[in-house]
Amino acid sequence: MRKEYDFSTARNNPYAAQRKKQITIRLDEELIAYFKAISEDVGIAYQSLINLYLRDCAAKHRKLDLSWK
Repeated sequence: MRKEYDFSTARNNPYAAQRKKQITIRLDEELIAYFKAISEDVGIAYQSLINLYLRDCAAKHRKLDLSWK
């Protein structure tokens, strides 16, 4: 490693706005098992699959039907 580095020509990360934020979320065990099973079939981590699914829901403005019967 160098003793000093010159960052005078450095630029901001263009992907910084797209970073993910770590949170804690409580999910049913059955839901996690479902996404883990899918992840084995498609070869993508289950956390990424959940993120993709939620992103798709948000992009399509899907809303839950929360009417209690």
